[in-house]
Amino acid sequence: MTGKPGADITAPGNWLCSNPQLRPMPSRPAPALIVAGTALVLLLVWSGLSPYDRPTWALEVAPVVIALAIMVPTRLRFPLTSLLYFWIFVHAVVLIVGGTYTYARVPFGFQLADLLGITRNPYDKIGHFFQGFVPALVAREILIRGAYVNGRKMLNFLVLCIVLAISAFYELIEWCVAELIGQDADEFLATQGYVWDTQSDMLFALIGGALALLLFSRWHDREIAALTPPRPITRK
Repeated sequence: MTGKPGADITAPGNWLCSNPQLRPMPSRPAPALIVAGTALVLLLVWSGLSPYDRPTWALEVAPVVIALAIMVPTRLRFPLTSLLYFWIFVHAVVLIVGGTYTYARVPFGFQLADLLGITRNPYDKIGHFFQGFVPALVAREILIRGAYVNGRKMLNFLVLCIVLAISAFYELIEWCVAELIGQDADEFLATQGYVWDTQSDMLFALIGGALALLLFSRWHDREIAALTPPRPITRK
């Protein structure tokens, strides 16, 4: 992807690396990160003791296990921003809670339904909102730090495309699971009889991704600049 000449978003003096004081890469995980990781592992163990539906639990918490398996060994080689680690932790908690109770039975969802005056437990929509919110920040960080794209507009466009692609891929996974296990997939799908559940799931993911960009882009830029050494400018 190319933008305007000289618009490299990773070059010093441009919109990302405007902070001249770059802190060194950490040599070991921060205490807060160790505490958060330990808390997630303990929460996973607790949630697996007596979930409402164990196959559903395994499917719902699988992304958390995969994320931990990727982030732990790469923590020193490719540390993420504190902002991203925080929202990954929040998303993981949302997934674990949904897996423990199943999304249609999460107690907080019933409280929220009463507050909103609706009959459907909306906790699954919270899950899909974060399915867009957190991947938007992940995609944004990878695209910027890898210098794969130039310019804010193209960056935001690609991030939202990735969010929708991830959401659509997850819906395909749900479809495959439903075809494989039949009626037993109802707990995993959490459609609760809503005919437009798939489309609304993708909409909530898109809303989550858009809000992540709108609310946290500048904060994210500062943290990425502190982690990423400035790239030398080559003159032709």
